[in-house]
Amino acid sequence: MNPMRKLSEIENLVKAKKNYKMAVAFGQDEDTILATRRAVNEKIVDAILIGDEKVIRAVCAKLKIDPGLFEIVHEPDEKKSGDKAVRMIIDGKADLLMKGLISTPYYLKPILNKEYNLVAKNGVLSHTAILEIPTYDKLLLVSDVAMIPYPDLNQKVQMINYNIKIAAKLGIVNPKVAILTANEKVSDKMPCTMEAAVIAKMAERKQIKGGIVDGPLALDVAISKHALEIKGLQSPVEGYADILIMPNIEAGNIFYKATTLLAKGKLAAVVTGATFPAILTSRADDDDSKYYSIVLAAALV
Repeated sequence: MNPMRKLSEIENLVKAKKNYKMAVAFGQDEDTILATRRAVNEKIVDAILIGDEKVIRAVCAKLKIDPGLFEIVHEPDEKKSGDKAVRMIIDGKADLLMKGLISTPYYLKPILNKEYNLVAKNGVLSHTAILEIPTYDKLLLVSDVAMIPYPDLNQKVQMINYNIKIAAKLGIVNPKVAILTANEKVSDKMPCTMEAAVIAKMAERKQIKGGIVDGPLALDVAISKHALEIKGLQSPVEGYADILIMPNIEAGNIFYKATTLLAKGKLAAVVTGATFPAILTSRADDDDSKYYSIVLAAALV
């Protein structure tokens, strides 16, 4: 398989697979319903919308969408809609989970319920955003932009491993991983630079496999060979990263929103670390981003 360079290429991969069942927690907003309708019409998923049935039907009427495209489960309570959606995963009635209008804590709490065993022992729930940016000629995987406020060394290692596995699904073999900080100098005044250096050494000693890992790296030298040369630096990432590991959620969140809002980037996003694909986009993300997130999740089943 050739490395995928556009989100649309993932569609061809999932269309060759069987339809999956997707449970949508509080799936009653316009963008979620538009994205889900598109995924159903493209025969990527069969969808179960869990939410206030009157609201769902009213939104469908406004958008001129046949509500018969979906199975609708009436649950007007936001929190309970998340519980019901996760229960469908546990009972084998759904393969994928999607966040609709539900708040993130209500969405994640049942996934994290230890009684359900939906996260591996010592596993970490994280988040991966895949960005298609007009000014960068390949897909860029970014973690974490939405879940872990200040990932520690162990969490960053797990994030790298998750992203290497996702990259492999997209035909990206031996991806280049940049552990981002404000600069390339290791300093105890910036703990994230020390963590990055340790992780890079771990990769050098084959404690992290399947990718080329380096850090600490500033964003410019991670994605620009010219910047790398101007600064007189050498890095196995070579200014051409496939995966960016962010130092904290602020950096990640600002990066992805700047990329999508100012640079016309396209987005797909999933939760990593669970036993099933879970789609997690911002409630403000458009229907295109939500659609490609469904496509990505189907590719990861």
